[in-house]
Amino acid sequence: MTDFGIQQALDSLGVKAINDGTSTGLEFFSNGEIIESYSPVDGKLIGSVKSTTKEDYEKALEAAATAFVSWRTTPAPQRGEIVRQFGEKLREKKEALGKLVSYEMGKSYQEGLGEVQEMIDICDFAVGLSRQLHGLTMHSERFGHRMYEQYHPLGIVGIISAFNFPVAVWSWNTALAWICGDVCVWKPSEKTPLCGIACQNIIAEVLKENNLPEGISCLINGDYKVGEFMTKDTRVPLVSATGSTRMGKIVAKEVAGRLGKSLLELGGNNAIIVTPDADIKMTVIGAVFGAVGTAGQRCTSTRRLIIHESIYDKVKEAVVSAYKQLRIGNPLDENNHVGPLIDTDAVAMYNNALKKVVEEGGKLVVEGGVLSGEGYESGCYVKPAIAEAQNDFEIVQHETFAPVLYLLKYSGKVTNAIDIQNSVAQGLSSAIMTNNLREAEAFLSHAGSDCGIANVNIGTSGAEIGGAFGGEKETGGGRESGSDAWKIYMRRQTNTINYTTDLPLAQGIKFDL
Repeated sequence: MTDFGIQQALDSLGVKAINDGTSTGLEFFSNGEIIESYSPVDGKLIGSVKSTTKEDYEKALEAAATAFVSWRTTPAPQRGEIVRQFGEKLREKKEALGKLVSYEMGKSYQEGLGEVQEMIDICDFAVGLSRQLHGLTMHSERFGHRMYEQYHPLGIVGIISAFNFPVAVWSWNTALAWICGDVCVWKPSEKTPLCGIACQNIIAEVLKENNLPEGISCLINGDYKVGEFMTKDTRVPLVSATGSTRMGKIVAKEVAGRLGKSLLELGGNNAIIVTPDADIKMTVIGAVFGAVGTAGQRCTSTRRLIIHESIYDKVKEAVVSAYKQLRIGNPLDENNHVGPLIDTDAVAMYNNALKKVVEEGGKLVVEGGVLSGEGYESGCYVKPAIAEAQNDFEIVQHETFAPVLYLLKYSGKVTNAIDIQNSVAQGLSSAIMTNNLREAEAFLSHAGSDCGIANVNIGTSGAEIGGAFGGEKETGGGRESGSDAWKIYMRRQTNTINYTTDLPLAQGIKFDL
């Protein structure tokens, strides 16, 4: 272990050396193969988890289905009270869970704490929402009739999350699903299984203290084959999946084939447009954090910087200068800005991207490379790189989940930059840096950014709990977290009540008996 209290954090979270990976509350049962979790920070084994077999999965689904019967009839504010207690437990465990997130995933400790804070924030949001779930009343065309819409719990919600946000994305889904009356079955990434164990231990305490069915929250562990259990299961009406576009297409096809619902949060290829009226200092801060935060492993990471030709050299010089100040190393040391990539496979993708951009005619203005030597023994530390490129390069059109930033030049009006930004398959997050009101409004207009998130004078990375999070095109079209994202976790029902002694038919149809 390191000198940063990791063992104490594991003990506090109830994470043991070997963990049974299928869980409904405090009851664990698993008979599958062992998944070993190695830290990208130092390459050391943190712990092991047993993967979920089909038999284990069936037990979890049975527990979830049983719990749903009573949970769905529990008044929503009472469900909100359970989520409130969960949020309080997270406050107590924030430091320990933040350290585990940092150590198992590789993001900075500050970002690990920030991720747990997002969990707390969504709990607070969900608690308030539990007293605001609403429908809609409308006028009937028939005399003496009342018509309205209401929302009911959907059932079992399957959640498949990615390694880069090993706890927050689960909480975005589950906090809302719980207050809606749903129960959840979660398959965390096989790259960060211990974070899933820790979260399950925390909610299990809350459920036990309130004498509630442990099946309200279920955990399954394993690779994509375990995820397929849910995507093919007609008992799971909604599957929320976060990950690559390739994965999302598989999930969408499988779930649609059984006429289920899917909520997809997939890849991003996010850009910041920098106009002649931009504040350069703000631009550098937004671009650099967006590109290197979490070592470029956010779906909202900044991949492309689209700069007007009149200020291109000035912006390039400022960004390159900022990169010289980056400190790369152990993410639990708060003096460092950049931690490791998740594993050596990610390093290989990073190296391939740098090779590819040069082969296509690009130029590296900040050369990358894999770091070695003391402190870098895991082989997962790389240098954030910057390349001058063209937007139509094949490598630029694809998302590389690593700290590689492409500098692109535009000329003429801001609409030309918007066209460049929109001419990729992904559509998650976008931003413009400008003090020109007309440029900002054009960016936000119907003909502007085609992304689910569009920001002015802040970067692409990060999002507030209060707003719906998600993107368009190959990003999947899903929405999580704030606003009215709760509706995806419920089934919608239209009701008509006749309070007369007659039965008039719609549109004046006559049917006399």
